[in-house]
Amino acid sequence: MRAPATSLRVLMSTDTVGGVWMYAIELADALRGRGVQVVLATMGARPSAAQRRQAAQVPDLVLCESEFRLEWMENPWRDVDRAGRWLLDLERRYRPDLVHLNHYAHGHLAWRAPHLIVGHSCVRSWWRAVLGEDPPARGEAYRQWVRRGLRGAALVVAPSDAMLDALEDHYGPLARSAVIHNGRTPTHYHRGRKHPYILAVGRLWDAAKNLETLTRIAPRLHWPVHVAGEQRHPDGGEAAMPHVHLLGQLASQELSEWYAGAAIYALPARYEPFGLSVLEAALSGCTPVIGDIDSLRELWDGAACFVSPDDPEALQAALNGLSNDPHRRQAVARRAAERAGRYTAARMAGAYLAVYDDLLSGRHLPEAPVRATSR
Repeated sequence: MRAPATSLRVLMSTDTVGGVWMYAIELADALRGRGVQVVLATMGARPSAAQRRQAAQVPDLVLCESEFRLEWMENPWRDVDRAGRWLLDLERRYRPDLVHLNHYAHGHLAWRAPHLIVGHSCVRSWWRAVLGEDPPARGEAYRQWVRRGLRGAALVVAPSDAMLDALEDHYGPLARSAVIHNGRTPTHYHRGRKHPYILAVGRLWDAAKNLETLTRIAPRLHWPVHVAGEQRHPDGGEAAMPHVHLLGQLASQELSEWYAGAAIYALPARYEPFGLSVLEAALSGCTPVIGDIDSLRELWDGAACFVSPDDPEALQAALNGLSNDPHRRQAVARRAAERAGRYTAARMAGAYLAVYDDLLSGRHLPEAPVRATSR
């Protein structure tokens, strides 16, 4: 099938070391089906071979690679400056109708096109949720860069109300904001024959995922635990994960098969602004057991089992209870699969097209602050 003619071109930034990559690829593919071409500018590290294959599957996607350090990494500011010049050069070269930034630091630049920022997470809200305190004084440079970027954007988008509240809490009021839920294409996932194992997916080095708690209780669980994700931190070091079966960083198709076979999906997160992996698990018929935090409650209340991230015994009881109760397990999985129908790539793309249209038509400068929620 021929892709529709391009009616809009968007310069979109992304990183290659977290979930923002899959969000950007999914959104670019869904937008292309509506006549939008994406020029995707990558930072953090060069795309892997698997990521390049994913990008090649999106019709007309232009992939522009870099390895500039991201604003949340150690001592990134020289790279952040260089990345800003590179992004402005890409804008001059490709002349996009709109700029869509999936990071904060360059929101203040003198863009020619209207531009928005999507806040997927942030260091300050991560630090408070995971460590229970504000970052040390050396994090002040980060706060200033983020605050300046947010104030320079015509629109700030977040994937949940909880994340939007966090941005306003840490960086001040936003002139205009919107909540657009992330989404996945349901046909990329399937429910297979369920097997007695627990699956967890995430960056193993990220304390926000709280997978360390899962490893501590694993010897006392009735079922084995399989964990997929990157073990090595981008700044160096490797997470130790005893008592679980490490699957490593899996390609999308391999991961979808693990989802399809898993009866239970566990993510006792302390911090998760949206949680694409929970959505992927729900689309695959897994029973989600997830951290009882504001964002996940917002998205999955009534369609998952919730546990306090600070209560290993409660997590153990929930996982063992579900492993012994197939009827309850299947009932929760059905509710989760039904809820997942709200969070599709097509719906996400439609919501972004609506805000793109607002920006391009000049409706991005309201007389008073507005919070628009797109669902």
